[in-house]
Amino acid sequence: MKKEGKPVNETLQALQKAMEESKARPANGKPVVDFSNTENAFVDKTDEELKKALWLFKMMNKRWLVEIGSKVGLAAIRMRLPFVDSIVKKTIFEQFCGGTTLLESQNTIERLYRHHVLTILDYGAEGKETEEDYNLTMNETIRALEFAATHESVPMVSSKITGLAPNALLEKIQQSEPLSDEDEYEFENLKKRIDSICHTASKRGMSISFDAEESWIQDTIDFLVNMMMERYNTERAVVYNTYQLYRHDRLKYLIDSYNEARNKGYVLGAKLVRGAYMDKERDRAARMGYPSPIQTNKAATDDAYNTAIRFCVDHYEHIASVNATHNAESCLLEARLIEERKLPKDHPHLNFSQLYGMSDQITFNLAEAGYNVAKYVPYGAVKEVVPYLIRRAQENSSVTGDMSRELDLISREVKRRGLS
Repeated sequence: MKKEGKPVNETLQALQKAMEESKARPANGKPVVDFSNTENAFVDKTDEELKKALWLFKMMNKRWLVEIGSKVGLAAIRMRLPFVDSIVKKTIFEQFCGGTTLLESQNTIERLYRHHVLTILDYGAEGKETEEDYNLTMNETIRALEFAATHESVPMVSSKITGLAPNALLEKIQQSEPLSDEDEYEFENLKKRIDSICHTASKRGMSISFDAEESWIQDTIDFLVNMMMERYNTERAVVYNTYQLYRHDRLKYLIDSYNEARNKGYVLGAKLVRGAYMDKERDRAARMGYPSPIQTNKAATDDAYNTAIRFCVDHYEHIASVNATHNAESCLLEARLIEERKLPKDHPHLNFSQLYGMSDQITFNLAEAGYNVAKYVPYGAVKEVVPYLIRRAQENSSVTGDMSRELDLISREVKRRGLS
């Protein structure tokens, strides 16, 4: 049944008013989730694993060491120097990846599920450039969906469209440039790859999410993912798009996407993230002389993100959302909205997610409180996931005071267990 959506401006005004009223209302009693509970946060780690994590985050907290290690490590992996794979696998890989293969990742999946934490699988290979590579990524994603379908603890697989086609093609399509015969052939192949993945997800009762990427290719990604949602989301959310709320146009686009889904009669799948390309986006905008797509400051991003959460919860019957953030305030907001409205905590349209190896105080405490929460678990050969691992190390090298948030939490649990 088709239904007209509210005008975007009217919807935004109502959401912003609700946000202000919510901020003004005093909190009653204790929080619905206690993210300060480090005993729950690290319940899955043995004493030895916890001490190893403490050592690793101390190393990553040294910016100079991360910068040198990133350059040397990437070069060493590419040169296939002896013992490098083993060193990486036993340290940073072990912290942030599930395994080198699906089978090897099974232990991680089972350990998480023992504490009611679900898994979103992601084949971690990046930067591919050939048709053979794109087909390999498609086939590996399909294998991940087939594997996940046999595990009730893995409801979703994640994929990147840039792993399925060249960036240059996506950008050319977005700019409405004339396509050569070869471009047309590549574009048809891309659509076939995406459809094969989404068809498998639909057939096997799974969900597939596609990551958001840089603004100069995002319109093409949106077009392709929306096409798949219209095709496969008629009864449930099989396909999810990703909305980067550090872009100042994405809140409006989320509402537009919802209205389009309602008008066309399908469920909107929406993964909410703050974003991952801020410096690159601003640098390119300055270099090429166009307005930056990024919010003016962090407060604006936070407001947009939290308004998006409220919008998804307000329309949870027709939007299947994933609150994919490490921001405790945003997670607490959704948990409180679910509690206040007496919605089922385990409703399949209300989900949280954090990266494996980070923000365990959010993930495990949400799980303990009964909410749907998953770890985003990359897997793949060490040499394939090195770019991902370098980003995780760089994120954790930003220091607040003397210690990063992750290091502080691990240190507190080490002390609580009497290990220091």
